[in-house]
Amino acid sequence: MRAVIAVLPGDGIGPEVVDQARRVLSAASEKWGHTFTLNDAAIGGIAIDQTGSALPPETLEIARAADAVLLGAVGGPKWDDPRAKVRPEQGLLAIRKALGLYANLRPVAVNPKVMHASPLRPELLAGVDMIVVRELTGGIYFGDKLRDGNRASDLCVYTVAEVERIVRTAARIARGRRKKLTSVDKANVLETSRLWREVAVRVMAEEFPDVALSHMLVDACAMHLIRRPADFDVIVTENMFGDILTDEASMLAGSMGMLPSASLGEGKRGLYEPIHGSAPDIAGKGIANPYATILSVALLFRYSLGLEAEARAIEAAVAAAIDKGILTGDLAPAGTAPASTASAGDAVLEALRRG
Repeated sequence: MRAVIAVLPGDGIGPEVVDQARRVLSAASEKWGHTFTLNDAAIGGIAIDQTGSALPPETLEIARAADAVLLGAVGGPKWDDPRAKVRPEQGLLAIRKALGLYANLRPVAVNPKVMHASPLRPELLAGVDMIVVRELTGGIYFGDKLRDGNRASDLCVYTVAEVERIVRTAARIARGRRKKLTSVDKANVLETSRLWREVAVRVMAEEFPDVALSHMLVDACAMHLIRRPADFDVIVTENMFGDILTDEASMLAGSMGMLPSASLGEGKRGLYEPIHGSAPDIAGKGIANPYATILSVALLFRYSLGLEAEARAIEAAVAAAIDKGILTGDLAPAGTAPASTASAGDAVLEALRRG
């Protein structure tokens, strides 16, 4: 296979973890005979410094011409003035919108070797394997914003069509798993959530009668993610709720450094990134966890390139590296020497080539 991949390293630890993902792409091309053309571009804070824009036109052009986009992380203290007119996060929101990427998939699974890194008891983590499907281009993040004297407002808007398409995406995924879909909203308070629930009920009844649908208020979901996380199969929810719940769910896996994500639209092209931020406090130290970024490459292979065997092999290689005890500082048990970013990448490559 030949594919063009836009690579947007971004800020902080972004370039460091993306470098390990490049190594995996290179190893995969050698192992399976694929040809990947990697086109780099700037996004986030570094793009602001270079061009004054968090998403320069040339970056968007490179992304639109690619089969998939691999992204590191954006942001940092240098650009952390909430009053600034241009902020790194605007680049992330803008590229998702521009590419029509409305569905963000965040798989959450727990490797027994890193259960110690989670604040939850091991017995609660046994069997945790879920996917959170977050609506990505609507809701309060994209609604009209007002600041007037002593008041401020952020408008939350959803249309029927936006809810239909994200529910369908989640239901298709659930149909291929355990056929359980939990729709999370705040229908006891919010009108947008009442619309969300009504549309979800209709779509599931008409198009996915074989998938069991349940509803859960977002505050109850936040509690049950900690109380009984193994009960969940696929969760679908709106933009802000999904943002918050998936950060919470990352603690089930022990660290944000373990969770990849895929942002998808109607076509094959998607954007793939770890869910963690730019971690400026450890940037440049060579100690960041690259596993989430490497696992994002696996999702890239699965959803944009249709290379399922390669995706599974990369996921197995990450699991093998963890089983071998190659754990970065966010995962290493107290009293043990943490692995470096490069040594974690080395372990994945060794397992991938051996597998």
